[in-house]
Amino acid sequence: MAYTFQSRATADLIMLRATAEHILKILDKPLGEPGIVTVEQIPQALVTLNQAVAEDEARRKAVQDEFSDPEEDHSAESAAASAQLGAVSLRQRTVPFMDMLRRSAAENKPVTWKI
Repeated sequence: MAYTFQSRATADLIMLRATAEHILKILDKPLGEPGIVTVEQIPQALVTLNQAVAEDEARRKAVQDEFSDPEEDHSAESAAASAQLGAVSLRQRTVPFMDMLRRSAAENKPVTWKI
């Protein structure tokens, strides 16, 4: 299942369910139903997503630092930690959506989604 994000300021953005729901959870939006980020909500949504991205990057750096000691073999633990964090960062996953939010704000258009 996929979510389709729409705005009159941009082309549609189609996102796989897991990624879309992760972003919507960060924004405290309902899951599994259509919704909206109003023009008034967009600035706070961008702040919230930027904070989540910063936290994700800090977690990734901490994991990388923890397992970077060349004197110890952490290959199993490192692989498990990397799998838990995921191969694709939150920044990479949110860039298209954040761009949609910015462009929509510039044109005073809300962002909606449907499943």
